[in-house]
Amino acid sequence: MISARVAADQTSTFPRFLDLGYPNIERGDGVWLFTTTGEKILDACSGGAMVSTLGHGAREIIDAGARQAEKIAYFYMDHFTNEPQEALAERLIAVAPEMARVRFASSGSEANETALRLARAYHVDRGEASRWRVISPAQAYHGSTMATLALTGRGHTLQEPYAPYLSPHLHIAPSTWRFDPTGQAALDELDARLAEAGPETVAAFFCEPVSGAALPACSPPEKFWHGLEERRKRHGFLICFDEVVTGMGRVGSWFAYQQLPIEPDIVTIGKGLGAGYAPISAVLCKQHVYDAVDKGSRSFDLGHTWDGAPISCATGLAVLDALAGRGLVDRVRERGTRLLADLRSALEGNPLVAEVRGRGFLLGVDLVDLPDDVHANERVEDVAFEHQLLVSSTHSTADGYAGDEVVIAPAFTSTDEELVMMVGRFAEVLSEVSASLGGG
Repeated sequence: MISARVAADQTSTFPRFLDLGYPNIERGDGVWLFTTTGEKILDACSGGAMVSTLGHGAREIIDAGARQAEKIAYFYMDHFTNEPQEALAERLIAVAPEMARVRFASSGSEANETALRLARAYHVDRGEASRWRVISPAQAYHGSTMATLALTGRGHTLQEPYAPYLSPHLHIAPSTWRFDPTGQAALDELDARLAEAGPETVAAFFCEPVSGAALPACSPPEKFWHGLEERRKRHGFLICFDEVVTGMGRVGSWFAYQQLPIEPDIVTIGKGLGAGYAPISAVLCKQHVYDAVDKGSRSFDLGHTWDGAPISCATGLAVLDALAGRGLVDRVRERGTRLLADLRSALEGNPLVAEVRGRGFLLGVDLVDLPDDVHANERVEDVAFEHQLLVSSTHSTADGYAGDEVVIAPAFTSTDEELVMMVGRFAEVLSEVSASLGGG
């Protein structure tokens, strides 16, 4: 018998949450998900992880992967290259002309770990082997490997019980309306961390230009970016941008950094590169980063099994074709402004809402501070599912930097009617949750 929800005692898999019964999804079509029992769920978060930017069932992407699989699906990049990999690298440089080289991986975590390794290799090959430490904003998520977990300062929520395995990197509080609306406090704290570590030991500042899961759609004010640039020039560290969420059009430009007064030395992308049709990510770097390795060790010995595989790269090429050919990045930029305005209007007056912010098709809703045992984020997700709506949430209160937050990140292919429906259903959800908490 097909079950509507699959609990931990009903499966041979090892689920993430052992107390949760997982809805059983049978298929998807556009921005709609269908369960095995016939429920129709409106996907307002691109598969739940901000991945499915082209929606579900995009025939041209599926066909591109199938055509490549008929030729050759896989070989290891240490031995060969392939036309899809070469073409995809060229296409990425075309939309990120500030960059010079591309290295492919399979996931955002792998891409961010590769970026760390590349930053370290850069300094070693330039004769500065003392540089290894990283400074990053505390309220962030950069991946689930031991190396990437060390980049966050969310100790209670993310790092325990693995702290003994993690590198002792340094963190600053995020520059948000709660703590630092001008960006000066973050710069002061950055100076303190540089002094604490010794600037000659710092390899990189690692951050999201526009935050994704941990502080959705938040970006420091321009003063911070100008100050970061000045400190890069003075102290010689690299700037690494994690654009696993924001890259490939999510905020209305190919890369989020293209909206800022600063450019990274290294940038990572992931989710939107494969759009949910293949596991693929990438690391892009500027010419001087490549030159350091070229003139130094002439080797960057890091590889994962599926890096640059033909079927993944062919899928990525088809995703770029769809984004460019259908003008979807422009649509996200133009339609995103109205989407944010509509969401703010719909949530105005709800006492549960502290802030609504957004760029493009990445919107974040901060909830007011509530006790941990209220589990406001879980309530929102559960009630949303009752309203046949998929959103994603985080519970950041325990780390002290933000309250519970909800992410809305629809597919770029969402119609105007579907976007209106997402906003309307979400407003109903928050009204219901607010009322259940007493409404005040």
